[in-house]
Amino acid sequence: MVVVMKRGFTAQELDGVKQQMEAGGVKVMVSHGQDTTILGAEGNAAAVDMEKISLMPGVERIMRVTEPYKKANRKYHPDNSLVPVGNAVLGGKKLGIIAGPCSVESHEQILEVARSVQSSGACALRGGAYKPRSSPYSFQGLEKEGIHMLQEAREKTGLPIVTEIMSTDNVEMFEMCVDVIQVGARNMQNFDLLKQLGKTSKPILLKRGMSSTIEEWLMSAEYIMAGGNENVILCERGIRTFETFTRNTLDLSAIPAVKSLSHLPVLVDPSHSTGRAWMVESMAIAAIAAGADGLLIEVHNDPPNALCDGAQSITPDQFQALMEKLKAMAALVGREL
Repeated sequence: MVVVMKRGFTAQELDGVKQQMEAGGVKVMVSHGQDTTILGAEGNAAAVDMEKISLMPGVERIMRVTEPYKKANRKYHPDNSLVPVGNAVLGGKKLGIIAGPCSVESHEQILEVARSVQSSGACALRGGAYKPRSSPYSFQGLEKEGIHMLQEAREKTGLPIVTEIMSTDNVEMFEMCVDVIQVGARNMQNFDLLKQLGKTSKPILLKRGMSSTIEEWLMSAEYIMAGGNENVILCERGIRTFETFTRNTLDLSAIPAVKSLSHLPVLVDPSHSTGRAWMVESMAIAAIAAGADGLLIEVHNDPPNALCDGAQSITPDQFQALMEKLKAMAALVGREL
């Protein structure tokens, strides 16, 4: 349940409502929005006397919340969450573009790409050090060496680094070494990992599972937030359907759907969703038009010779051209780049 307070309520009225709710055996979360203050009940609210609370001074209305996710629910947190990524903020008026190669391959490669995407306006550098691959014979990433290369690129460009975690064994290292921890589609429901990430202080970029519903996606975010880390960024990366022309099917409708249900920022990955470099531009523009808070784009300095996903990677020159088009689209929807 959620209690919405009237404008001009007093601190004494707020405390009285909170105590009455807690008397019903629930934990109370207070959220102060720009225009609204709400109290959300976490736990079984069956014993809470809703009628009595509705008559208390300062209370505007009470709503029942049927969704199983609470912390990620917009009803509990009416204003958009702002998640810091280095000097940028995701979820506000300014769009965040995270760009870089699918895999870190060498010092020269990651530094060249980092410098190019920085000059084009990216707010963070992405790059895979630990790679979840369908085949055990495919390139699995440079692992710790790749993390060190990302750190070097951060030192020389100032860009915060975003990379994917695969195992609970690496949580401590990622906490120390990277700026944003990415949870890939295959690990979206790795609940042991999500629980551990809930204890970290770093923002978590949570990709949607390839066959997951929106509610399942939000419930995975809830696992992280319930552990204490509320800096979660959602990323739509395409879902598995019967269509085989593209690598996945980009669900653009998920953007407004999720933003109506949740206060968390939503990014879109047009690279993994299509699997085709020539489609990245149109899907990126469409994502911004649909209300996305930013993009996750694969950029490689030599796509034909990339060790991973070269077919979906655009070049630095193509990325720069795309950024110019995104500026125009951002202005049309009242955002900034």
